Amino acid sequence: MPQKPPAPSFEDLLDSARTHALHLELRDVYAVGEERKVYDAFLRDGSVPADDSEFWSGWLPLVERTVARGVKVLRARVVSEPVTDYIRFEHAITDANLRAGEDVRWLSRRLASALALPGNDFWLIDDRLVRWNIFSGDGQALEPDHTEDPQAVKLCAEAFRSVWDLATPHADYRI
Repeated sequence: MPQKPPAPSFEDLLDSARTHALHLELRDVYAVGEERKVYDAFLRDGSVPADDSEFWSGWLPLVERTVARGVKVLRARVVSEPVTDYIRFEHAITDANLRAGEDVRWLSRRLASALALPGNDFWLIDDRLVRWNIFSGDGQALEPDHTEDPQAVKLCAEAFRSVWDLATPHADYRI
């Protein structure tokens, strides 16, 4: 049996989008290595990285050029309340995502109890491709996966839209 190719990079993923890129985040803690320095600074003194910092150097320009092509980039976060320190950090840095052109909403986990949600965070591109972001129990990023399976695509599309419809826009979500 042939080996499955690796999941597309974020750059390839967003560059392939024609209409929309939907991202659903389901975890309360992420331990992504490249965030450690800015996360520690946030915990120390509440500082957030500038839009032109090394931290954002790959992501913000990618989102800007994706949105400039007319692609909607939507991000929904399901979070436990009271929120973790990591979610406070994400909330604090989200204004940069908005300035780049993303639209971001937040949903209290208690309001998501009756929703059918997949087991992992994902990106859904144009209702055709799902990129699963896989994490260890302690929040370390593992090798991502992807699929074009119609049932998985349908699950993710319905899950994202059900969260999005209930979620609070970033400007109105209070920590």
